Amino acid sequence: MLSLQEVEAAATAVYAAMPPTAQYAWPLLARRTGCEVWVKHENHTPTGAFKVRGGLVYMERLRRREPTLPGVVSATRGNHGQSIAVAAARVGIPATIVVPQGNSVEKNAAMRAFGAELIEAGHDFDAAREEARRLASARGLAMVPSFHRDLVCGVATYALELFRAAPSLDTVYVPIGLGSGICGVIAMRDALSPATKVVGVVSTEANAYALSFAAGRVVTTNSANTIADGMAVRGPDAEALAVILKGADRVVQVSDREVAIAMRAYYEDTHQLTEGAGAAALAALLQERDRMVGKRVGLVLSGGNIDRPLYLRLLGDG
Repeated sequence: MLSLQEVEAAATAVYAAMPPTAQYAWPLLARRTGCEVWVKHENHTPTGAFKVRGGLVYMERLRRREPTLPGVVSATRGNHGQSIAVAAARVGIPATIVVPQGNSVEKNAAMRAFGAELIEAGHDFDAAREEARRLASARGLAMVPSFHRDLVCGVATYALELFRAAPSLDTVYVPIGLGSGICGVIAMRDALSPATKVVGVVSTEANAYALSFAAGRVVTTNSANTIADGMAVRGPDAEALAVILKGADRVVQVSDREVAIAMRAYYEDTHQLTEGAGAAALAALLQERDRMVGKRVGLVLSGGNIDRPLYLRLLGDG
């Protein structure tokens, strides 16, 4: 696990590119949920999602280790790819990003705008990751994983900010993609707020981490088809799962309908635009409202990157 000192050191690289994000206690969310709700606004980063923090730290350290590296390649549904594109450009390394076919049009456009070569391959994230590995071998590129200690060290800086700004939280709800966010939260919880419970959130349509948490071992699924594309993972990372098993209180599954309701709630109560994964923590809190009444809760709004047609449909009760 990461130490407080490691994450504080990583914050230097993060804050060279962006300021800390805000955390606000929204009164209408408190009325809706029956508890004091602190929202960590990772939708306010330069890429609109928390992942950029990990990319900045990972790429800075990679450049120091391999100053003549010809380029990097990675797979993504969007937010991780944007983070690598931004961070690679800052240190002068070409980036190739592989996304599944039919990926978010607007996320694809953002990755190209940040300077990445974009390749569409495979039917989902796991298939795109296999193509990225093939390209790494064929082109002599460094493969950037979606879960790595340096990535976790970077994204843990948002948890550092949250626990210092909003101490004594009873529970923090965190969406799980491949696990860097929740692992960073667990590390900083252990360092700064050991009494706080950490609850992971997954989609019912991409529930590999929930199944794995229940079984105590990696369990894969055959599909991950959800509007919350940031959580659309079929195969958990074994290292991340080990941290979650040790440090999470529970893993909650939320349906696409619950996610859509939470997206509308965020808009109505805070006027924040959220992507599916970004709204998942609120969806879980609404599902567990009865057990959380009167408590002090943190929600990780992990990102706000969603294509306009989908958002309009969901915002309009679609």
